[in-house]
Amino acid sequence: MKRNVLVVLGQLLTFIAFFAVWELAVRALNIKPVILPPPSAVFAKAWEQRDLLARHTWPTTVAIALGFLYAFAIGFLIAVGIAFSRTIREITYPFLVVAQILPKIAFAPLFLIWFGFGLTPKIVIAALIAFFPIVINTAKGLTSVDPEFMQYMDSLGATSRQKFMRISLPWALPDMFSAMKISITLAIVGAVVGEFIAAGEGLGYVINSANISLDTELMFAGITVLSVLGVALFMVVVFAEWLSTRSAALNVKPAGM
Repeated sequence: MKRNVLVVLGQLLTFIAFFAVWELAVRALNIKPVILPPPSAVFAKAWEQRDLLARHTWPTTVAIALGFLYAFAIGFLIAVGIAFSRTIREITYPFLVVAQILPKIAFAPLFLIWFGFGLTPKIVIAALIAFFPIVINTAKGLTSVDPEFMQYMDSLGATSRQKFMRISLPWALPDMFSAMKISITLAIVGAVVGEFIAAGEGLGYVINSANISLDTELMFAGITVLSVLGVALFMVVVFAEWLSTRSAALNVKPAGM
């Protein structure tokens, strides 16, 4: 407990030191606010525009969450197919690699043509950017199960479903959640890119509008709120990991593992 408190204090001090250096550097170098405003001005702007930022935070949150959930659902299904079917693995793996290499952000204008303005293009971009780590890491976790565990389940007469739910899936959870932590950050990038191009609401829209009007303080305020939102969503994934791994550990015990 003492170590955890010290770690949290160290993290807080790191942020405080960062903002303090930023504030002092801006004032010492006499940098114009339109180029780089001090943190005090950014926080004041965020408070002044709190209603505007709060109103645009929800659409961004929805786009990120839905994009991430679609990425997870599709990525998980593909990963299961890759892990348990050699045919699916040989057919889909090259396509997945090529799809990952393609610059999906460059397709954003096309999504505007295909899906129009609104929520859909943001979800599509977020999902496309976020799903690849889930596919690769989950497939890796599912295929790295110790064969002795599977032999033990076979000796008990376990079905394929039982082996998947009691052994393969719990075994893959660490890799799967590692991928989800990466994917949630990528989903944020995808949603914001979508708001830059094809949206009339959201934090990305606020940041882009502030950039056009040279309101640098509002732009940094939007970035700050987006960062806080990103940390919050990341912590949701961390909490889900804790719940899932704890539940998986409890479920494995009755099987005699």
